[in-house]
Amino acid sequence: MPSGLIALLDDVAGIAKLAATSLDDVTAAAGKAGSKAAGVVIDDTAVTPRYVMGLTPERELPIIWKIAKGSLRNKLLFLLPAALLLSAFAPWLLPPLLMLGGAFLCFEAVEKVLEAIQGGHDVADEALETHSSKELEDRKVSGAIRTDFILSGEIMAIALGTVAAEPIWEQAIILVVVAVLITAGVYGVVGFIVKMDDIGLHLAERRAASTRAIGRGLVMAMPVLMRILSVVGTAAMLWVGGGLIVHGLHEFHWDAIPGMIHHVAEAAAHALPAVGPLVEWLVNAVGGAVVGLVVGGIVVAVLHLFHRKH
Repeated sequence: MPSGLIALLDDVAGIAKLAATSLDDVTAAAGKAGSKAAGVVIDDTAVTPRYVMGLTPERELPIIWKIAKGSLRNKLLFLLPAALLLSAFAPWLLPPLLMLGGAFLCFEAVEKVLEAIQGGHDVADEALETHSSKELEDRKVSGAIRTDFILSGEIMAIALGTVAAEPIWEQAIILVVVAVLITAGVYGVVGFIVKMDDIGLHLAERRAASTRAIGRGLVMAMPVLMRILSVVGTAAMLWVGGGLIVHGLHEFHWDAIPGMIHHVAEAAAHALPAVGPLVEWLVNAVGGAVVGLVVGGIVVAVLHLFHRKH
């Protein structure tokens, strides 16, 4: 074989290998970025099913599809270009923006805790208002997409913070992957959740006793699952929001609180070496949640005081 052709094949093989390595790197980075945003993703999954409550079953999946398309549009057409511009021209803004996003998450979590204690207004209550089904559906979809914009903004900011050191083209690919996979994952799970009772009712009508038992179990599990999602979502918002604030304090070299949490986590991990990494993560999560609870409580108190004066 001519030496020139051999050299060309070697070059092609090298390029293919480099592309495969880059793809692996992008996939790993996208997974890491997505996991960092897990708290917001859980909350998004917990919040969305409420927007289809009170509507006819045959409209549930079409509404979720509308919300999913709006969510993807939010991420790809608005938030992705904004994130890349921020990364290219003002990367120094990312830590304070992440801290602000963390404070907002903490505020929302504390508001949810207070609503749970006091018995607050539920989105599903809107279904009791007098509206045509089309008008009610449009209101729910637009409300869900507005809420999604805030949550998607936090997801993209957290993901960007994870990959800020990568080349700009790689950031773009990773953020697209994160946006598509998270949107598909969230709304796929939401679709299953809102249809779980219908699936259960269908199975409960079957002849086989075991199938009927599974169907009844799904129907009975639906309200329990919603409560668990709500609790886990609130807890996740606290630990992610508080964690963003703790990380931001460390970035600005205000290390009293981050250092204390780090030392406690390390000491706990050394005390239980068999499960050291898990214990260290748990202590860091609890430390972030405590910080989040304090920051969220302060924001709620300030806003309530402001509303009273006006």
